[in-house]
Amino acid sequence: MLAVVATLVALWSASAGTVLWFASRDGAAPADAIVVLGAAHYRGRPSPVLRARLDHAVSLYARGLAPRLVLTGGVAEGDTASEAAVSRTYVMRQGVPDSAILLENNGRTTHQSLRAVARILDARGLPRAIVVSDGLHLFRAWTSARHHGLAVRTSPARPGTSALAQAMEQPLYFLAETFKAPLALFLEW
Repeated sequence: MLAVVATLVALWSASAGTVLWFASRDGAAPADAIVVLGAAHYRGRPSPVLRARLDHAVSLYARGLAPRLVLTGGVAEGDTASEAAVSRTYVMRQGVPDSAILLENNGRTTHQSLRAVARILDARGLPRAIVVSDGLHLFRAWTSARHHGLAVRTSPARPGTSALAQAMEQPLYFLAETFKAPLALFLEW
């Protein structure tokens, strides 16, 4: 029994370390597209989480790291607009031209969104992407993207924020990601 518990603790520790490693590392490099994973909006206004992701993606775009933004997220229960559509309006106000924007309007989960993004990018011959999300979410996003054949690098929405600080600010989110990320290798979340 002790060996089983020790094994489970070791596996969880490895997952937690990997989640923190992805959260602390900005791997942004030249790519074909910047993929922004959706988050909540409130009556057409991006939530603080979504706004941080979008602001970071716009800064990567402005640095010339990719010529396109792929904005993701479907319509949540009670909403009238998709997360992707709200994101589009927001980034256009930040100066990103409509011609540089691709939308994925249907995904309600990370896995669904990245599966659709893989199809969108593949159809356009765009193999390399930078995925932008919360730092603690990036290991799972990377795992899911790779599962769908995307060649991705990750970039946390709040670069420069320590991974440990993020885990301390959101301990339940951190804990959830330490379990969800490795399961994303086998399940469609």
